[in-house]
Amino acid sequence: MSVRRLHSEQPASFAFSIENMEWAKHTIGKYPEGRQASAVIPLLMRAQEQEGWVTQPAIEYIADLLSMPYIRVLEVATFYTQFQLQPVGKKAHIQVCGTTPCQLRGAEDLIKVCKNKIAKQQFALSEDGNLSWEEVECAGACVNAPMVQIFKDTYEDLTPQILEDLIAKIERGDEIAPGTQQPGRIHSAPAGGAVTLSDPSLYDGSRVRYGLGAGMDQETASCDLGPSASDEASEKKPATKAKSVTKAKTTKPKSKAAPVVQEKVLEEIAPALLDGPSGGVADDLKQISGVGPVIEGKLNAMGVYHFAQVAAWTEENCAFVDSKLSFKGRIAREKWIEQAQILAGGGDTDFSKRVEAGDVASSKGKGD
Repeated sequence: MSVRRLHSEQPASFAFSIENMEWAKHTIGKYPEGRQASAVIPLLMRAQEQEGWVTQPAIEYIADLLSMPYIRVLEVATFYTQFQLQPVGKKAHIQVCGTTPCQLRGAEDLIKVCKNKIAKQQFALSEDGNLSWEEVECAGACVNAPMVQIFKDTYEDLTPQILEDLIAKIERGDEIAPGTQQPGRIHSAPAGGAVTLSDPSLYDGSRVRYGLGAGMDQETASCDLGPSASDEASEKKPATKAKSVTKAKTTKPKSKAAPVVQEKVLEEIAPALLDGPSGGVADDLKQISGVGPVIEGKLNAMGVYHFAQVAAWTEENCAFVDSKLSFKGRIAREKWIEQAQILAGGGDTDFSKRVEAGDVASSKGKGD
């Protein structure tokens, strides 16, 4: 960072206006006794807003208010580039952002405008003393690049012509509106309107658990399709009938027809379930990576005993099993279906070979 020194010409004195002095006392009062120095930055900013820049008398004045050594306040004023240490334009000091996003969007052309309309050099005053400019680092409005900051406000989405018009309005004393200068754009929203999350079904309630709301009336779609406490308790007991596994109780149904429709929907997405293993012998589901003894027990209780059952699951079936086992994404993440298809066909996977060799702890009754 370049060396920052006080201007060679300084006014004789400084004092807050009556209004600013009341504000300063209130600001200092926000800090506990002995911690008044914490107010140094806001007080320096208020002094700059009053005078246009931070003078040496202002630094000493604030140091006396806060019972701080002059050098400590001087350190703050010279460290932060937000503080102007020399006179700036009376009507506007234009800070042009020159960091990469603005640079790529035309900041160089904005700097040329400032050189032509204000002064050739940074910090130099215009002939009438009303305007000055400087190039600064990121001013925090990259999505609306290129931009400039004038005192506390930013002016974004600029072109050379727009900046020239702003400068002309400032010189005339006309009011200028801060923010984006692109017609039709709202703050930092996409210039051409929203391009994401624009599907009306995301907001109209037609999407419910697992995307089953399509084609259902609003009352039915609003029913809770999640498993109830009684459903979770039933997982601990073996199912005697496949149909009983697919039932789900509704919470305060909106109409008498809602439970029937909901039960039908859940039956439609449930995988093929059995009352017991075919031939009385179940496959060792722990040979599927991601299935331990606990999950195998839950699958058996649900009516899943064989690799062929898992191999035939659809996306909706996976969603149904997810809801019953109280975990999300494990089926896809661990590729249960792909593994089950190999195992159902009589093949082996690297994981199943390790299970058979006894190298996997879960195959010995540990883990989940």
